[in-house]
Amino acid sequence: MGNNRFVRSPYILCISSSVSSSHHFRFSAYAILQWAAARIGAILATINPSYRTDELVSTLRLVGIKHLVIVPSLRSSQYLKILLERFPSLTSSKPGEIQEEELPELRNLIVVNNRDEQELAKVAIDWREIILWREDTQEAKLVRDIARGLDKDEVINLQFTSGTTGAPKAVSLTHHNLLNNGISIGRNMNISENDILCNVPPLFHCFGLVLGNLAFWTHSACVVYPSESFNPAAIVDTLVNEKCTALHGVPTHFLGILSEIEKRKSEGEGLDLSNLRTGIAAGTTIPIELMRRLISEMNLRDLTNAYGMTETSPVSFQTTPSDPVTKRVETVGKVMPHVKAKIIDPKGDVVPVGAPGEVCVAGYLVQKGYWNDEEHTRQVMHKDPGDDDTVWMHTGDEGILDEEGYLRIVGRMKDIIIRGGENLFPVQIENVLVADHSIREAAVVSVPHKEYGEVVGAWIVRNTGTASGHPSPRSSRTDIRNIVREKMNPQTAPAWVWFVGEDGAPEELPKTASGKVMKHVLRKWSKELAERGIGKVIS
Repeated sequence: MGNNRFVRSPYILCISSSVSSSHHFRFSAYAILQWAAARIGAILATINPSYRTDELVSTLRLVGIKHLVIVPSLRSSQYLKILLERFPSLTSSKPGEIQEEELPELRNLIVVNNRDEQELAKVAIDWREIILWREDTQEAKLVRDIARGLDKDEVINLQFTSGTTGAPKAVSLTHHNLLNNGISIGRNMNISENDILCNVPPLFHCFGLVLGNLAFWTHSACVVYPSESFNPAAIVDTLVNEKCTALHGVPTHFLGILSEIEKRKSEGEGLDLSNLRTGIAAGTTIPIELMRRLISEMNLRDLTNAYGMTETSPVSFQTTPSDPVTKRVETVGKVMPHVKAKIIDPKGDVVPVGAPGEVCVAGYLVQKGYWNDEEHTRQVMHKDPGDDDTVWMHTGDEGILDEEGYLRIVGRMKDIIIRGGENLFPVQIENVLVADHSIREAAVVSVPHKEYGEVVGAWIVRNTGTASGHPSPRSSRTDIRNIVREKMNPQTAPAWVWFVGEDGAPEELPKTASGKVMKHVLRKWSKELAERGIGKVIS
């Protein structure tokens, strides 16, 4: 970092998910910031760019942000304008001397000007002024001196998550957590200096930051960012033009990319994806049928599946290219090196192999705790009764470990549907649904019922195109119920079905930035629609 005002900064925040410094060959300022902050021991707090003003302010206050790094705008959001309107005092502040009552720690506003035509405010510092490009300056010596005093167990990254307890919290991750997790991920994928990753997931999330950047940088591989925000056309162009060998994404990303590929092929465009071989499908439960399509239609023959959570840096289980295809599409693999795992019942006892229970993990990858939040930390992190050196992270996920050590995630503990005393797992029902060619996405939730307590409700996104050459017929609610009834048992068949964008249902599934469907929102919508009699299946 070039200006010593920032060398000992305890916190740095970056808002946008991918920012660039030129319009032809783009260098990611986000990637540069990730390296620079780690070099000097500054804590990089990464923020979702879709946060509203109040969410942003509460987040900045929670961790005491000192240096705020933003882009003027991204998509339709005007960050610089919003900040100046929300905090008029900034317009009269000088760089390094911000005094804002609501943000008492904030001193600097640093802007990565991704829209060069925009004029920066007086308070703003141009990103390019703080980057040190030479190694023969006084600042460079200061950076080296600071680096020698850093410790591997110091917190280097704060990532915000609702985690297992609902309220937004800052996960505290160290050099040791992140770097070693990245190394393990890359090794599992056989990454080398010959690989080129198209890194699609947002960089404020562990997926883009660790499974993407660190997993590939630690193996001398190249990382390409296709666009500032998700853009299927730009992703397909990048895969072809940069001859990418790897592609990361969540189901939403992959579905959009597959649709773009189908569209171009139908228009007669030849797409050379022969260089693709690997990648990671993660972020949320991956439908089995989608995994099969990615392997068969995009040449992702070495595609891996990964499981974890932000609090575990994030990956604790992962498949490998050498695993049988059935294991790669039906499980999340085996526990990672140097990681312990157990499956427990509500009493805390380890369950037998093949029985469902809560997934718990321990080892180098477990966070230090939620930043300034001991109460929530104590709720999910527990010392082993027989070993004080082992701290178990309780994930809140329901899983089944088989006799070979492969883990199958069957859902969130709080998402399990208890129908008449029987536990039904939404993931299993969703897998059956998305295997049907008429369905693009499915999300299953509980719906209150007087007799059974809860019954199954299914949210369906129709497949409007084709899938693997099959037409997509228009299914009815009864068709959806019968798909499940015929392939599972009658209890799992949906009693309620809603088609997204139809009959008063919202236009899209509510999702987090990492692509996870927000089941708590769907449960609320389901209850409201059911009370109005909308979506009931006539059986």
